[in-house]
Amino acid sequence: MLQPEPGHFTFEQLKSKIEDGNIKIPQFQRQFVWNKEKATKLLDSIVKGYPIGSFILWETKSRLRTIRNIGDISLPDTRMGEFVYYVLDGQQRITSIYASMLGVMIEKDDYSQIFVDLQADESQEIVILDITDKNSENIISINDLLKGKMSEIFAKYGKNQNSLDKIELYKQRFTTYQFPTIKISNVELDVATDIFTRINVGGKPLDTFEIMCAKTYDENQSFDLYEKREKQLQEWNDIGYETVSHSTVLQAVSVCVNGACSRKDILNKIDKQEFINIWEEIDDDFGKAIDYLKKALGVAVSKLLPYDGLLVPFVYFFHKHPQTPSAIQSKYLKDYFWRCVLTNRFSNALESKLAQDVTHVMDEIIQGNQPQYEQGIEVTYEFLKRNGTFSTGNALIKGLLCLLAGRSPRSFKNDIPVVIDNAWLSQGNSKNYHHFFPKNYMRKCQPLIKEDLVNHIANITIVDSYLNKNEIRDRAPSDYMSQYCEENDNIDETMRTHLIGDLKEFGILDDNYSVFFEKRLKEIVSLLKREIVLSDTDIFDE
Repeated sequence: MLQPEPGHFTFEQLKSKIEDGNIKIPQFQRQFVWNKEKATKLLDSIVKGYPIGSFILWETKSRLRTIRNIGDISLPDTRMGEFVYYVLDGQQRITSIYASMLGVMIEKDDYSQIFVDLQADESQEIVILDITDKNSENIISINDLLKGKMSEIFAKYGKNQNSLDKIELYKQRFTTYQFPTIKISNVELDVATDIFTRINVGGKPLDTFEIMCAKTYDENQSFDLYEKREKQLQEWNDIGYETVSHSTVLQAVSVCVNGACSRKDILNKIDKQEFINIWEEIDDDFGKAIDYLKKALGVAVSKLLPYDGLLVPFVYFFHKHPQTPSAIQSKYLKDYFWRCVLTNRFSNALESKLAQDVTHVMDEIIQGNQPQYEQGIEVTYEFLKRNGTFSTGNALIKGLLCLLAGRSPRSFKNDIPVVIDNAWLSQGNSKNYHHFFPKNYMRKCQPLIKEDLVNHIANITIVDSYLNKNEIRDRAPSDYMSQYCEENDNIDETMRTHLIGDLKEFGILDDNYSVFFEKRLKEIVSLLKREIVLSDTDIFDE
């Protein structure tokens, strides 16, 4: 059972431990947020001998990723072999006290401008900020009070014995103040962070990534997970996958190490050294998985991922099978992707389903075997008509957008490839998502068509924003497509990249939305069926 140890630091002990590098702010602590007003009230309480609450410190020889600089205050490293006291509660108070003593700047607050009023009595505010009407001989900064040379203090205040007496009194009160501490010893990181979270019930709970950054930090091996992820995200930004979450990365590491990826599995079942050793390998596996998703499944950028977590089984596959997938393996990988999309597999219980999939699906595919699925899928015109209302937050729609993106869509106007980028894929009203029969045109000219059939994946094409915003706007398809037929010599090939066939047969030149909708949706169903290994348990159009 945990037995917290009560104690105290004197002012000099607190100062000494900070300056010797023994008191640290762990990386999972929030940034310093107090202002000078709060610091002033704290210092006033100290000078009056009021209680200010305990500092809760975790005593350990573990080395975590720390906030090395408190504000602008540079602190040394803890000497090897010595205990570190990580602040679990009291960061704001400790920083305020130390910053005021040094008289430093933190952000825009100048802590040298906190003063003691030498004329105030005990019922008044002794520590103040506003010195507008104060004589300089009746005030002294906290910095000078605690660190000033006595010769300089005597030279300035020596004419007033009362001021000298007050300076001596208040300095003694500060330096003899007993700062209460509660020391937590002999506990692991997860217990310390749990204590931290419970203390800070009003704040944001620590997430798994913050704890793992602290847990896996190793100065001797130059391993800093926070910095590794920053580097990784910079590299992924170049390939359009910068929105993949920290949790997805940790889940991938965990399933590769122990086949499970709950928070408990990540925090308790991955050894620190094991995590450090495998990081570069997993980073490489991510690269292979992303490359496969882009090339084989049309997931051009991470915003098109139906679920972030869908990356995890693919990382696991490439971790266990570093070679390029065989034709049969690739066939089953694509089938798995679409089954996840069509069944909304990861809409709940993500962690347990990922654990199931790496063992029951990916291990089978690695062996070249077709996995067996408990749930069949429906790939029919009626299913997509029913469920195809356009929304960029919908996993099915994201998957179908991948289907369209995988065709390498080209500009109606000039046959130039459309650039697909995360920056414009986050909102459904993005100018790059073009309703082929524009919504405003349909409201004005074909109001009897239901809105959910107009705002439908069957009516969505991926174009460049200039074309959508500046040229097409709310024009009839027969109008703007007649223009592009004249401008683009390869118009038939261009339209095939959008799963649109002959303009006359598709009802486009007659502005016949019903014909267009049916033919376009059937093209989508037909292409989707070619991506799936259909079985007797599935429902599909013949």
